[in-house]
Amino acid sequence: MLTISKAILNTNLKSSLVPFITAGYPSLSATSKLIHLLDAQGVNAIELGIPYSDALADGPVIQESSRVALNQKVYFEKILELVNQECSTIQAPIIIFTYLNPILSRGISIFIKEIADAGVKGLIIPDLPIEEADYFIALCKLYSIELILFVSLTSSEARIKQIVLKAPGCIYLVSSYGVTGERRNLHKGLPSVIAKIRQYSDKPIMLGFGISNENQVAEIMRSNLAINAIVMGSVFIKKIANNGFNNSFDNIKDFCQKIKQFM
Repeated sequence: MLTISKAILNTNLKSSLVPFITAGYPSLSATSKLIHLLDAQGVNAIELGIPYSDALADGPVIQESSRVALNQKVYFEKILELVNQECSTIQAPIIIFTYLNPILSRGISIFIKEIADAGVKGLIIPDLPIEEADYFIALCKLYSIELILFVSLTSSEARIKQIVLKAPGCIYLVSSYGVTGERRNLHKGLPSVIAKIRQYSDKPIMLGFGISNENQVAEIMRSNLAINAIVMGSVFIKKIANNGFNNSFDNIKDFCQKIKQFM
């Protein structure tokens, strides 16, 4: 299976598509179906969120999906079992999105070993301070997992340099202020931040938070921003909810096809 960086760069399109879904929303069986459906649409990686009750980086749409999953007692062990079953049957690598506290509660080395054994290839921890990242980076490298670090619009140039040089692979650029969720427009400061990242590295850049429709994707493509992947989350969760919980998810398939036409 490809590493996350190679998977993102392995495309004939200008940019890769990385959808985010919440594990266990609306059910674990639906998550399994969605993973296969997304893989069949040729997405380059799948970001799988671990439901968490104190998800500070998540907006209301993703928070609600976590609440639904947790109410069904979709805890880490069940997600690990699902990932272990599915990773060997799909082409797109799985990225786990989770917060620092659940990892610390389980034990850092135990958590990373468990997700690696299940076949996970990437890890995103939005509240991991860069000052505390070295141990995580070393452990992830040991288990062949790509730890994806964040750069935000408010990051100083010195901090951007620190993060970019320390990043083992992909860099996740947060495209807007605040939590995840739909935005009307892309932030005007994006080109400047991307230029600063490119001063120090040609590592793949994933752009996420607030990208929610085909018009924004088309705008990104027209702008020729030096990015390699677009992450879309809240819009996928909304479309899962709008599907009516009947597990057909034809609207997800149609949306993937529509988005990729602009890439």
